[in-house]
Amino acid sequence: MKKIMLIAGPALAILAWIALFISGFSASIAWTASVVIWAAVWWIFEPIPISITSLLPIAILPLAGVLDAKQVGAAYGDPLVLLMMGGFMLSMAMEKSGTHRRIAVMMVHAFGGQHGGRRLVFGFMAASAFLSMWISNAATVLMLLPIVLAVTAHSSDLALKKCLLLSVAYAASVGGIGTPIGTPPNLVFMRLYTEVADGVEPSFFTWMTWAIPIVVVMLPLIAFWLTRGLSSSESLQLPNVGKWRFEEVATLCVFVITALLWITRKSPLGGWSGQLGITNASDASVALLAVVVMNVIPNGKGGTLLTWEDCKRIPWGVLILFGG
Repeated sequence: MKKIMLIAGPALAILAWIALFISGFSASIAWTASVVIWAAVWWIFEPIPISITSLLPIAILPLAGVLDAKQVGAAYGDPLVLLMMGGFMLSMAMEKSGTHRRIAVMMVHAFGGQHGGRRLVFGFMAASAFLSMWISNAATVLMLLPIVLAVTAHSSDLALKKCLLLSVAYAASVGGIGTPIGTPPNLVFMRLYTEVADGVEPSFFTWMTWAIPIVVVMLPLIAFWLTRGLSSSESLQLPNVGKWRFEEVATLCVFVITALLWITRKSPLGGWSGQLGITNASDASVALLAVVVMNVIPNGKGGTLLTWEDCKRIPWGVLILFGG
């Protein structure tokens, strides 16, 4: 199928271009439609990596005269794409420091998860949803899976294991709705909303007023549905995270300050950007400044909270994909 679609993509694009051009449409419309069809086919069937497919618009549209290089480049360097990049880098710092692990275990303890059963599921769901509000859904699940597997390693309850795995995944998807950076589609929606609403861009805080109620309603519904047949109450051993380390404290402090700056950038009372007269500030500016700060603050082990080697590990292909 992939081999067929490798050829079908450009073939359908050529046919679309010919059909539209013969029908009297402008060359720009014909080129745009053909690139969309070509990219869509390759995105769906993935004969080549989707991030490489995402380079088709930046390669073809300027050559065809549909957009100039500056206009195409602006899409790939859009502030929302840069915000996504900053968010990925910050999540890499959290993973490196192990802060996510501590937060997860603390939240599970808060729900009484050490006693197993429903409370264990509720605790992991709360941790997954909270982390996913600030880190991508996939990264959150990948961070939590080793903890879940370690906790259930000595459990004989297969239903509990299934429930925990599903609950972490579902909670991450729900929590990702909560903030603009929780999942990339939120940022795409914000860009489209701004275009449709004549430049009125929803602020970070505004988005949260829309989305947090959804998260608050959906999490308990999913939790009670998943655990409706769960009867296990065996006590389980949660990982011992030990005392707070300087690296964890520093990472968490930067995260908290960054989140507060995001939330208060435009509100209340015009936010800090309005009060300080720096209306050109964006959430991307805040994220990238936090990344710079993390590359400066020592981690107490001879390095810094974040390094360029860490940053190189973020999913760059996703950024190109959303630019496309």
